[in-house]
Amino acid sequence: MQCRVTEIFYSLQGETRTVGLPTVFVRLTGCPLRCSFCDTAYAFHGGTKMDISDIVAKVQTYQPRYVTVTGGEPLAQKSCFSLLKALCDLGVEVSLETSGAINIVDVDPRVVCVMDLKTPGSGEESKNRYENISLLKQTDQLKFVICDRNDYDWACNKIDEFDLGEQCEVLLSPVHGELQPADIADWIIEDKLAVRLQVQLHKYLWNDEPGR
Repeated sequence: MQCRVTEIFYSLQGETRTVGLPTVFVRLTGCPLRCSFCDTAYAFHGGTKMDISDIVAKVQTYQPRYVTVTGGEPLAQKSCFSLLKALCDLGVEVSLETSGAINIVDVDPRVVCVMDLKTPGSGEESKNRYENISLLKQTDQLKFVICDRNDYDWACNKIDEFDLGEQCEVLLSPVHGELQPADIADWIIEDKLAVRLQVQLHKYLWNDEPGR
């Protein structure tokens, strides 16, 4: 079985609960969404077909403790489910970055899902599959990428509507270069919101250079 891969690289995790920790990233090719703030459009097309066994072997050369499968939208490739299982079998912590537009029911339960809910500012709000929320585990994370105050207010409404704080950890991430982290931090504090503010560490370290 094969996956189409844009890149495999070793870097520091720039987001999520393991931010700052050395991690192997497997970036799969392709995505059915076109979010306004997308920073990985280079992964929409191209890539190289690789056997899952070869992907796993490449990951092993880094001797990682953490592996993240990302995209694009990884689950757009059906073989991604098998890749996730094979990576979990290595005994490392595997996370999946997914848009929330594809059903996650078949994701290996050992995987930490980092799932988006697409805000109005993304232009892809209609793609949200809200049925995925009930499938999230306490170890998973739900992310809102915030473009502006309207997105923030929308996220607050969804947090209340679905009682998201009881489902899993909730992350709010400002769009880099569009919304100042201090602004969203002030809103979170003012509203006493039980969420984690997330900035993208890799963009501050390497200015969003691909493969970093």
